[in-house]
Amino acid sequence: MKQFNKVKGSGGEAVATAYLEKQGFTILESNFSCKIGEIDLVACKGDCIHFVEVKYRRSADFGYGRESVTRGKQQTIRKVATWYLVEKGLLNEVDVSFDVIEIMGDINGKYKLEYLEACF
Repeated sequence: MKQFNKVKGSGGEAVATAYLEKQGFTILESNFSCKIGEIDLVACKGDCIHFVEVKYRRSADFGYGRESVTRGKQQTIRKVATWYLVEKGLLNEVDVSFDVIEIMGDINGKYKLEYLEACF
């Protein structure tokens, strides 16, 4: 089941990547990880770095993807983002945004994508 979820998640990230690129973002990292945790996508637009959590659901039967980005998950993402910025020498040099892309439906067919920019 874990392998299936990884494949499903990477499909959602591919859809999110394509969406962001169409919106003029440059993807800097995909699945950036360190000892603290992971961020799905790190993207740049203008002078702002966007740390993006991608949540994919086939349906809302078990809730919306955005609902799974809990306060604890947000704190982890912030810590990983700080690690990333320090590692790249960008801390206090750029604006940052913490975003969620929620994809609902069949990523190989009809789906709805919602981009929640600066949502936490």
